[in-house]
Amino acid sequence: MDVLVLAGRVLFALLFLGSGFGHLTQRQMMAGYAASKGVPAPQVMVVLTGLQILAGAIMVAVGVWPDVGALLLVAFLVPTAFIMHGFWGETDPQSKVMEQTQFLKDMSLAGAALVMFAVFAYLGDDLGLVLLGPLFDLS
Repeated sequence: MDVLVLAGRVLFALLFLGSGFGHLTQRQMMAGYAASKGVPAPQVMVVLTGLQILAGAIMVAVGVWPDVGALLLVAFLVPTAFIMHGFWGETDPQSKVMEQTQFLKDMSLAGAALVMFAVFAYLGDDLGLVLLGPLFDLS
């Protein structure tokens, strides 16, 4: 069971590791996109959110307070869904579908991260294969 949970944690984190790395290595492009969506201080926000999702992903994958890592990912995903993927404001049908898909993806990943948080916090030290167990206790 421990190996399955570890594999799931690592697989879940892969998307965020790539995204966080992209935030930091493609700052100009990402900041331009963020600016087009009305994000204030886009250069700063791209770096901060890149670091946030990298930290969350590493914490989940490696098992350093994985519950906190899952919450960091939720704290990125929910605002991102609403700020960056507001499909309700799109007039072009193709853009609307694309943004709706991205919105739902972010919200679904946020839901998965919330489930991970709950499982990590409930299992506590029984989580297995972590460096530092969960910080929260929901048992």
